[in-house]
This record gives sequence, C-alpha cells and structure tokens, in this order.
Amino acid sequence: MITVRYFASIREKLDCADESLTPAAGVNTVNDLIDQLVNEHGEHWDRTLRESSVLVAVNQNMVKKTASVSDGDEVAFFPPVTGG
Repeated sequence: MITVRYFASIREKLDCADESLTPAAGVNTVNDLIDQLVNEHGEHWDRTLRESSVLVAVNQNMVKKTASVSDGDEVAFFPPVTGG
C-alpha cells in the first residue's frame, strides 16, 4: 500500500485528505502514481496534481515528480509554502 496525503488547497480542490492504495503494475514514479490517481478519480485530479507549483514529498523528503515510489511509501502533495 502507498499512503497518499493531500494538504491545504489541494485537499480542498480534491475533497480528500488522504487515502491508501495498492500501486498498479508499472507504478514506479510519482508521475506514474498521479496517472493511477487520475484513472481512479478523474481528470480534475490531473489538472490539480500536475500543476507545476505542486510540491511532492516521499517519506517526508522533498522530491521531483520523477522520483521513485514503492509499496509502503507515504506520498504527500501540497501547494507551495510561503512565509513572511
């Protein structure tokens, strides 16, 4: 199982805070995982998760969407963080 977490405005857009899923055959990267999520949930998820500003962490480490994922990982999607 991969645990997927959605934060802040992404959670609001998708109306989902987190989910657990079994990675489909061929899911090896974050991009592959996004493909699976889009197939399961619809095109709205594609537009939201593929925005260039969306940040991704795998096991609490910031990564690019080309990073590897595997069974047992936690993947988090969140908007850019700003501060003052």
